[in-house]
Parts: sequence; C-alpha cells; structure tokens
Amino acid sequence: MEEQRKLPLSVKAAYGFGSVAYGVKNNGFDYFLLLFYSQVIGLDARLVGIAITTALVFDAVSDPIIGYWSDNVRSKFGRRHPFMYVSALPVALSYFFLWNPPVEWSDSAIFWYLLVLAVFIRTFITLYETPSAALTPELSEEYTERSTLLSFRYYFGWTGGNAMTVMMFFFIFPALATATIPDGRFNRESYEILGITGSVLIFISIMVSSLGTHSQIPFLKSPPPQRKMTLLGIFKEIFETLANRSFVALFSAALLGAIATGLAAALAFYFYTYFWEFTSIETGIITMGVFLAALIGMILAPIVTKRFGKKKGAMAVGLVAFLGAPLPVFLRLIGVLPENGDPFVFWFVFGTGVIDVGLIICFQILFSSMTADLVEQAELKTGRRSEGVFFSSVTFVRKTVQGLGLLAASFVLALAEFPAGAAVDEVTDESIWLLGAYYVPTILTLWLGMIAVISLYKVDEDSHAQTLKALQLKRQEAAASKV
Repeated sequence: MEEQRKLPLSVKAAYGFGSVAYGVKNNGFDYFLLLFYSQVIGLDARLVGIAITTALVFDAVSDPIIGYWSDNVRSKFGRRHPFMYVSALPVALSYFFLWNPPVEWSDSAIFWYLLVLAVFIRTFITLYETPSAALTPELSEEYTERSTLLSFRYYFGWTGGNAMTVMMFFFIFPALATATIPDGRFNRESYEILGITGSVLIFISIMVSSLGTHSQIPFLKSPPPQRKMTLLGIFKEIFETLANRSFVALFSAALLGAIATGLAAALAFYFYTYFWEFTSIETGIITMGVFLAALIGMILAPIVTKRFGKKKGAMAVGLVAFLGAPLPVFLRLIGVLPENGDPFVFWFVFGTGVIDVGLIICFQILFSSMTADLVEQAELKTGRRSEGVFFSSVTFVRKTVQGLGLLAASFVLALAEFPAGAAVDEVTDESIWLLGAYYVPTILTLWLGMIAVISLYKVDEDSHAQTLKALQLKRQEAAASKV
C-alpha cells in the first residue's frame, strides 16, 4: 500500500479551527435559545421548540443534496472549498439577527421571526459544515491519523462554543445586572452582545479554516466522471452509497445520541439555575471546566484508537460517560447529596462534569472517525468518493434530531409545570424535583440505546487496511487499462 502523506500541524490546526463556527452556532441553539426566547422574550417554551423543530423540515432536503453536490462539483478550488467560502457571511449575519428580534412584536410574529431565521441559519451552516466535515477522509486515509485530525476539530468546536458561554457567565451577565433586572441572564442586552460576538467568531473561523486548508486542494480526491443525473438518480446513488450495515448502525446511534444531546443541552442551564441554584459565577466556573474536558477528549481519542480500536473504545468510553452524566441529579433525587449552598455540591458537580464531558468528547471523536472509515468501503463498492453523502447524513441527524431534543426538553418543562419567566424563588420544589425525575430515565434510555446499536458496526483497523489495499489495486488496474 502506498505511503500516506503526512499533514502539517498548521493544516490540522486550521481545519480544526473551522469547527468554532459550528460550536458557536450549536452552543447558542442548545444552551441559550430556549432560555432567551421563553424566559427573556416571553414566548411559550413549547412554541420555541415547535419553531426550531418545524425549521428542520426544510432542512431535511438540503443536507443530502449539499453533500451529494459537494461530492460531484468541479471547480478550480476543488469540491469542498467553494461551499465553505460562500457560506461564511450568510451564516454570520443570520446568527446576529437571531439574537436581535424586534421589540414589542406579538407572540405570533416572534414565532415566525424565529422560524424563518432558524431555516436560514440551518441551511447556510449546512453549506459550510457538510463540505468541511467531508474533508476529514480526504485529508488522510490512515486509521489512527483520522482520529488525530478529528481531535483537533472537536477540540476547537467545543472550546470555541464554550468560550462564548464563559464570556456570558463571567462578564456579560454580571455586567448587565441592574436594579430592575438583578440577574443578567434575564437581560435582553446580554444576548445582543452574544449575537455580535458570535457572528464575528463564526465568520473568522470559516475563513481561517478555508484559507488554511486551501493548500491541500491539489491533494484532495477528484469528483467522479460527469454524467447526466435526474433527481431520482441522485437519490438512487445516495441510497446505494449508504446501503451498508455499519452505516445503518452509526446512523441509528446518531439519531438516539442527538436527541439525548439536544435534551441535555437545552436543560443544562435550567439545572444550573433552578435545580442546583448556582450563581452566574459558579455556572461560569463549571463551563470553564469544558476547556479541560476538551483537552482530555482530544488527547484520549488517538490513544483509545491505538489501544482498543474505535468501536470497542467508543462503546467502553461511552458507557462510562453516559452512565455518569445524570449521576449528580440522580443522587439529589434520592437525597444523597447535601442541600444547595453546601460547597461540596458545587465541586462534585464540577468534577464529575469535567470527567464526563471529556469522555463524551472522546466518544464523539471516535464516532466521527468510524464514519470516515466507511468512505473507502463505499468507494470499493460503487466506484465513487462520497464523503459528502456520509457526513451530510451525520450533520443532518445532529442538526435535525437535536431539535427533537429541544422539543423534548420543552415538554419536560411542561410536564414539570415549570413556569415561564419565573425567578428561582418562584419555582416550586415539586416542579424542580419533577424536572430531574423526568430527565434522568429519559436520557439514560436514549444513551444506552445508542451504545447497544453501535455494537452492530463492523469496521476495524485490519478490515480498513484490507479495503485500502483493494482500492489501490483497483486504481492501478484502472490506470493500466487506459494506457
């Protein structure tokens, strides 16, 4: 098998930095959007969930089409980079307007404003994220190197998004606390700053990643031969590419995992604010722990890949992480943890959170690397490089189904009879207890189901190497036939 080309560290870093855009966008949608529109703007939490989920219906077509399009496009900038460059400004602008809704509009008008912007930003983030993610298997075919490359991507994605959270809780929320609004989390001006800062970061990260990987365009894979295709033919090729047992396992796991992630993210600050009664500074310290967690995940993923392989490593790491995630809430429900205000509670939640999030990030890196390893299997079967199709499926699930997690979170709040726009002391103990009681079994069921489905994945390092050898032989035979 031919020697693999080594990627410069600068290219890995630039590629990884591009995920800051998705991290900032995802952080805003997952952690602040429900809180902002329901508790600050005053829109019913269920309407917020319905608006975000409805927007995903429009998004359903764009993911596979953009993925397929980027697999087949011809340009002097390669297959992926034209999409990446074009998306930068629209994504940034739509993110800015999302956090600056008009003042004194009716609930109905705000609902439609949120819905339209959600459609817009999801479409253009797809235009960037799908081609960008599809670069992973193109930049390297080596089994372990892919996990290393994705470690950079996930490190920057998590730290970039988390930097916005830390900024909000350490600086913006405290600075914008006033006599009439004593908690800056409920001040509209806080989120205007979030929109401005986030949109600038999104634009910079997309451009840095696009320019930083531009030098690799000559080494990337070429599109398949031109052919006349109908819409039916396009979807036929997509389904042919994805007709793989291992992909079905990953796709099903991604469905369950994305719902769980969306549910956990949407309720995270409800738990920090109402369940644990942490201050803005304490919540900021907890979110700062994500920086350490991202470093843990980044370092751990390549080690786990070498030591155990991606599938076994993902299952083991995931099992520990997902059982541990709701542990503090469960211990409070059964009365083991002290009352709120005891320093032990804060440091226990902080410590378990750092370890747990680090393992979850490691799991995500391994999961994405497992997806990348399916590209060569599909190429051997179909004769086409279909990175965009594979990764568009994953981004579609991640965006679409996390919206269902947000919707699930809104209904958990409704079942717990959680009042909209309420201060901490206005929420009953019963509602707070029910919030935890509905949350723990729901999220455990989703995560453990995901681990069970991953067991059906079949690709390991040996089978990947055999596929690469078979592809090399096939390419050599094709080249010889043209002589």
